[in-house]
Amino acid sequence: MRKTALKNAKTRLEDMRRGLLREIKDDLRQGREGAKEDGMDTYDLASEERDREINFILGDREREKLQSIESALSRIEDGSYGICENCESEIAPARLDAMPFSRLCVSCQAEQEKEARSQRRFDDERAYRRLATTEVDEDSA
Repeated sequence: MRKTALKNAKTRLEDMRRGLLREIKDDLRQGREGAKEDGMDTYDLASEERDREINFILGDREREKLQSIESALSRIEDGSYGICENCESEIAPARLDAMPFSRLCVSCQAEQEKEARSQRRFDDERAYRRLATTEVDEDSA
């Protein structure tokens, strides 16, 4: 990759990291300030708990994205940025523009997503079969 492209990618990733850290910090501050439960009825408490759970899930995504950004910055430093971790071919510049923390080329990413969908389907079918056999066992008892 050209030096200017690497420099631009590094600047963009650092900006993304700063913005994400700022969002996480603001979310944490709001969570602490929103923890006052005086005068709330059961429905308000349930709604508040649901909001905290959603924020926790979003926080996980933010942490994963932050980890991806940190990893991309490390790859820039060690010279492996822009190289697919699976097939070792160059990742298209347009993909890196869209997602500067990409680790895989488009075809390897598509293959990984296809395998993940297949695994989810397999897991869902196994859970369904287990549920069906449990219902049969309960009916015969």
